[in-house]
Amino acid sequence: MKSPRNISSKTLKCDVAILGGGLAGGLIALALRRKRPELEVLLIEESASLGGNHIWSFFGPDVAGEHRWLVAPLVCHGWRGYDVKFPGHERGLEESYYSILSDRFDAYLREAIPAHNIVTGVRALAASQTNVVLENGARIEAGGVIDARGGGNVRHLRCGWQKFMGQMLHLSEPHGLTRPIVMDATVEQIDGYRFVYCLPVSPMEIFVEDTYYSDTSDLDTQALSARISAYADSKGWQVERVSRTETGALPVVYGGDFGGYWQSTGGDVAKAGTRAALFHGLTGYSLPDAVRLAAHIAEMPDLSGAALAEMSRKTSLDHWQADGFYRMLTKMLFKAAGPDERYRVLERFYTLPDGLIARFYAGKSTLLDKMRVLAGRPPMPIWRAIRGLFS
Repeated sequence: MKSPRNISSKTLKCDVAILGGGLAGGLIALALRRKRPELEVLLIEESASLGGNHIWSFFGPDVAGEHRWLVAPLVCHGWRGYDVKFPGHERGLEESYYSILSDRFDAYLREAIPAHNIVTGVRALAASQTNVVLENGARIEAGGVIDARGGGNVRHLRCGWQKFMGQMLHLSEPHGLTRPIVMDATVEQIDGYRFVYCLPVSPMEIFVEDTYYSDTSDLDTQALSARISAYADSKGWQVERVSRTETGALPVVYGGDFGGYWQSTGGDVAKAGTRAALFHGLTGYSLPDAVRLAAHIAEMPDLSGAALAEMSRKTSLDHWQADGFYRMLTKMLFKAAGPDERYRVLERFYTLPDGLIARFYAGKSTLLDKMRVLAGRPPMPIWRAIRGLFS
């Protein structure tokens, strides 16, 4: 199984088959390899590489201490704090921040998992709880199947979009940053709430991402590339070359039909990642939930297709219900604030205590946190916020 052509027209048997070698699927495969090495696990990915073309970043509290073993080998860069900038104020926070690059993700998975357990370059056509059919004619008979092949049908969700283009810039002189700028909202507000995100990966390299909380998922890549170039110019950075470009559009959800979304990718098979709606309602980020799910699966005594499916649906439904507060805030952001006013919501948010902000991103806000977020002088008229909630 070193290459797809070696498995054509064969029937393979394994304990667990994971469809999709992105973040969610790859973490599950790693967790099972570490905790359950006796199992035969197949990781099947449609493209040639694992993880795609991504940079995943997370705050230290996003990953519980007992789960750090899973992500620590994947981290490429780490910082002891980060900064945010808004028209009205700037602030430095001392929370740790980490980044994982997809090329490191791919390399580590191939180091940790035997080559015969990774199948790339072949697409899964159909899946049940215990069987998978691949496009090259091969069939997989598994004790259990987990589907992590990306999101379901977003028509079942009411959402806005966090869309972006990021570029790794190689400079002729040092950029001078010692830690990330997670949000620079001092830039012109275009197409909703816009901010620039900067990761200083080395003194001469910086990843710059132009990000929008927008009503549409459309990306004008030429315009975004020009804006990244203009941002670099405004900082006095002389760009010698661009070594990677990443684009994406993440749903930021404020409502919808969970059951319809779940059924849109088949209701009987265990799911993971965005396919299971395991992402933060306001940020769209899925890494914290992907880590928790992978660690949980590795501890399950029963990895049959039926047990995995039952666990998956319950986990996803519990998350959907617990995420209601974040969906409410998303609705206020998109329905109560005009596109050019949305930055004011985040500007006020970043005046709140450090611990509250950390728990918010980890999806672990306490009742007191929630009251604090909603209390005080709102950044928009209260009548408009109330109207937005019921629209």
